[in-house]
Amino acid sequence: MSEKMYPEPIVGALVFNQEGKIFLLASPKWQGKYGLPGGHIELGENIEQAIKRELKEETNLAVFDIQFLMTQECIFSEEFYKKKHFIFLDYICKAKNEDVVLDGREGTGHVWVTIDESLKLPLNPYTKNTILEYKNRHLNK
Repeated sequence: MSEKMYPEPIVGALVFNQEGKIFLLASPKWQGKYGLPGGHIELGENIEQAIKRELKEETNLAVFDIQFLMTQECIFSEEFYKKKHFIFLDYICKAKNEDVVLDGREGTGHVWVTIDESLKLPLNPYTKNTILEYKNRHLNK
């Protein structure tokens, strides 16, 4: 008998440094494309705690001023390495530090880039949606 699958809530963070550049992580889980750091919410953990923990674990970044941006559904994306149904809860936040140390599992590289520079990179489609949503809400006024 196969194990029943359920949608998984995932937090993601569009992290800004003091210069207004965003942090992107090259992910082997997304065919090497750039994406947002983040991950699963653990049982008993709230969303803000999950964002802080995931960023610390994956990148060594400490963040603050966490604000909700958008929700997305990712249902069996062909670009992801496994058949999964994710509910992405995407937030914007600010980095307290820029001393990046990758955990070696979630990311193979990283960049700090402007919003416009980011849109020229190979992005997973959900990260591109998040960046465009941020740009439309906050920069195209």
